[in-house]
Amino acid sequence: MSDQSSNRPLTSKAVTYKTLGGYEVIEFVERTVRAPAAGEVRIEVKAAAVNPADILFRDPGWPNMTSNIVPGLDAAGVIESVGPGVSRLHPGQKVIAAVNPVRPEGGAQAQHIVVPAASVVPIPEGVSLAQASILLMTGLTALNALEIAGLKKGQILAVSGGAGLLAQYAIAAAKRQGIKVIADAKPADAELVRGYGANIVVERGPGFAKAIRRELANGVDALLDSASLGEESFGAIRDGGIYIPVRGWGDKPAERGIKIKPVSVSSVLERTEWLELLRNMVASGEIKLRIVEEYAPTKAADAQRALVAGSPRGRPVILF
Repeated sequence: MSDQSSNRPLTSKAVTYKTLGGYEVIEFVERTVRAPAAGEVRIEVKAAAVNPADILFRDPGWPNMTSNIVPGLDAAGVIESVGPGVSRLHPGQKVIAAVNPVRPEGGAQAQHIVVPAASVVPIPEGVSLAQASILLMTGLTALNALEIAGLKKGQILAVSGGAGLLAQYAIAAAKRQGIKVIADAKPADAELVRGYGANIVVERGPGFAKAIRRELANGVDALLDSASLGEESFGAIRDGGIYIPVRGWGDKPAERGIKIKPVSVSSVLERTEWLELLRNMVASGEIKLRIVEEYAPTKAADAQRALVAGSPRGRPVILF
């Protein structure tokens, strides 16, 4: 691609859903990528993480999106060109980007992407591009959940699915804010979750709410439900507390004055200060990036299958 001027469109390939459906709709096809406009950068993507949302875009499908969807919310790569007015970033810089697939250009799983410069920061020191590609979307979800919860120092956050990636980032971010955390884990993962910074770890299983109440008789101030336990977890929350679902909620009512506040990560993709915070948390060791399982773009379906099968320590990443 180096022979093409950076202020012109270029041709490259992207993982694409030709229509809604199963794994068979995933293709790796050529497309044209426009030049960056004012306040934007064009990135040559080296690695793009595979997230649960990628599967939702394909099946059952996002409203108003029917074909030619490029999935992917997280990219790591090298800036190929910058648009007018961009001074913080420069061509040749290794960066990470948070990408919204609900745009005409689609998401991160492509050889080249154009994104707002506000959604891009340099990669953390000492990590590979593949590792760096799993940081931002899950990290932004964690920070967004904490902002929604609005807890003060010393208040208590419960996190379900404590050994998962989102839980890890949320526990680390809560600890930084002086919030106490109680999380669940299988016995084999309890030490791991304590290592993330959880103050109390209860055993994972059907009795989540009862296990929390045994430790904290009054219940918790807020619950980040990363395991999607739903109503059965409400018992863990104090009267008037906050329930934070990760994958939407609909209009089902709560109980005992519990407030339901879903995360809305698409609204925080350009919070550059949050991207910088996440980068710094990796650099300081507060967040440890997990091992990644690497896939070629032609094997994007296999990467999604691996995500569905559940790899507790790793995250599928597509390498370009």
